[in-house]
Amino acid sequence: MQKISTWLWFDSEAEEAARFYCSVFHTAKMGRITHYGDAGPLPKGTVLTASFTLEGQEFHALNGGPAFEHNPSVSFMVHCDSQKEIDEYWTKLSANPKAEQCGWLQDKYGISWQIVPRKLDEWMKDPAVYNRVMKALMPMKKLDIATLERAAKAA
Repeated sequence: MQKISTWLWFDSEAEEAARFYCSVFHTAKMGRITHYGDAGPLPKGTVLTASFTLEGQEFHALNGGPAFEHNPSVSFMVHCDSQKEIDEYWTKLSANPKAEQCGWLQDKYGISWQIVPRKLDEWMKDPAVYNRVMKALMPMKKLDIATLERAAKAA
């Protein structure tokens, strides 16, 4: 078990969301599903938690009712090695075109994701490169690696 685990609060879609995320990522697996007993805010037998692993990272989804909603102040970053990979994750995850900007998207459960080229960290090390890349990146919705690479290499 990893030392720190991510928990996501859902109204009633914990298992559905866990299965969806497992369908999106290449290395993913469902874990344990637990159910409410006699105690709890939801009826006995309702899914309480759904555990799952994405690319080696453990997650837990909790059905806690409508008390909380997701917002973009927390997001998950997916580092991609190719434009094909960016396109694949973008297509599978993006569900709200109004929330798309600068490589960020929102899925059908309201979870925010950043779908970025792995090279982004490298480009951020040099202030001059960083400025050129950010200038190219800011007007984009889905990131285009070729355009960002040209910006990084520009003199």
